[in-house]
Amino acid sequence: MREDAIVQVAAGVHLVHGSDTNWVVLSDGDAVALVDTGYPGDRERVLASLRALGHPPEALTAVLITHAHNDHLGSAEYLSRAFGVPVHLHEAEVPHARREFLHQVSVGQVMRRAWRPGVLPWAVRALRAGGTADVRVTEPRPFPAPGALDLPGRPVPVHTPGHTAGHCVFHLPEAGVVISGDALVSGHPTSRVRGPQLLPAMFDAERGRSLAALHRIEGLAADVLLPGHGPVHHGPVRAAAERARELG
Repeated sequence: MREDAIVQVAAGVHLVHGSDTNWVVLSDGDAVALVDTGYPGDRERVLASLRALGHPPEALTAVLITHAHNDHLGSAEYLSRAFGVPVHLHEAEVPHARREFLHQVSVGQVMRRAWRPGVLPWAVRALRAGGTADVRVTEPRPFPAPGALDLPGRPVPVHTPGHTAGHCVFHLPEAGVVISGDALVSGHPTSRVRGPQLLPAMFDAERGRSLAALHRIEGLAADVLLPGHGPVHHGPVRAAAERARELG
């Protein structure tokens, strides 16, 4: 992996940059949890990031998924089958992970926007990385109870629907961190904007709900944002969400 691919933002909290998607490694002693897993083509990068931080995949206690798009769900089933790791999502996202339905931008929708800067090169990379592969999870599980999860970092799931029906961000109150998935990003190859923003509208199932979900993020006490796309953002998460809403 590139030397700059793994970024530590707090004790036991690391953001990892994959091909075009990020994931987060949470650790506490020998226990480790993973938030998102990149594209299917990122599998070796996921395993390499764990090894680089001193964690064999057998040490994983859970995989948390912000939402069940291919670029976040990519290796969840592999990790579950190979190492017996439970995969947890919001209850509304569980059937999406099982692929009872698929709320994901289609190839046709992307091709109709291929003239826009950055879209075609990103689409080619996404296809090569497994953007249309079958990555369904056989036994996805809803979060076991409301509130903080008994995992490294004590992540608190916060339902932020819009990008998908069951999208969640994860708040780490003790670290002052929000892991925001695709509800709030800091960049994307198909966007000319830099800094906190929503993804381009073609990626959202319900744009209005995505905008409304920013209010939930605004209420989280944190000054570090770990997005699903783009670099770490330092600064009040409230202000980041406000900026994204202004940009629309």
